[in-house]
Amino acid sequence: MCDEAKLKNWAKSAISRRQFGALTGAAAVVACAPEAVTSEGEESAGGAGLSVFSNAVSFATEDGTMDGFLVYPEQGEQYPGVILWPDIAGIRQSKMEIATRLASEGYSVLVVNPYYRDVAGEQFADFASFIEADGFQKVRPWREKLNAEAIMRDAASITAWMDDQQQVDTSRGIGTQGYCMGGPFTIWSAAAVPERIKAAASFHGGGLVREDDPMSPHNVLDQTEANFLIAIAQDDHAEAPDDKILFAKAAGRAARPANIDVYAGDHGWTVPDSPAYDEAAAEKAYANLLTLYSESL
Repeated sequence: MCDEAKLKNWAKSAISRRQFGALTGAAAVVACAPEAVTSEGEESAGGAGLSVFSNAVSFATEDGTMDGFLVYPEQGEQYPGVILWPDIAGIRQSKMEIATRLASEGYSVLVVNPYYRDVAGEQFADFASFIEADGFQKVRPWREKLNAEAIMRDAASITAWMDDQQQVDTSRGIGTQGYCMGGPFTIWSAAAVPERIKAAASFHGGGLVREDDPMSPHNVLDQTEANFLIAIAQDDHAEAPDDKILFAKAAGRAARPANIDVYAGDHGWTVPDSPAYDEAAAEKAYANLLTLYSESL
């Protein structure tokens, strides 16, 4: 399971801004039936028949003030909470589209800004903007702060905040899902708050197996009480085929249910504005996510 260095290789490819922009727009329309919600209190039609609302939010953590968006179905009801960890390009339209679609299924989804220690809000409109702005260099000092201990502190603060929200059903477990760099964050989150986080999904997550690191995600599974979906990109698997086996063995030792599979998509295939977006593989991953949440939360 590789890290986001894979995306840097794509950044050097022949994809022009115009081509990439066209890809982004087409993928967003196909992948996410509901229109994204970005302004406070705004409503959009949900893909499963539920109206969807969103609020820009901020709250205190041990390390500062985290910001993000809470996206939720019809007001006046409560739904299981979900924490969405973005990929390296951070909080942006494509993540709101993913959250909106999931909220329409009956979940209250918090899209968090992982870089809140340094910056607030959207930094890149889409992945094309990220590449054009030399995003890898820009985010490097922000990312260096996001080790296991920092994410676990964040997860504890996020969970406490979510449990205070009227849109979140505290009688049911919380789910968490992460993309690329956010993949390991989901497992660390589940380890940080095992009594509340009951499902974790990693989509083309980087660094799930880190040799000789006691805080490697696969080494903290025994600290969790969650069920897992580990969706591996086919090119990541080709580069590190043993990681799937090592993770599966760790899940077995920890007695944690885990659906671990290699998908017919390259690193980034589930993200609408990624150059690797693949509709068929993304829809398969989304269906498996819904199964995970319906069975675990």
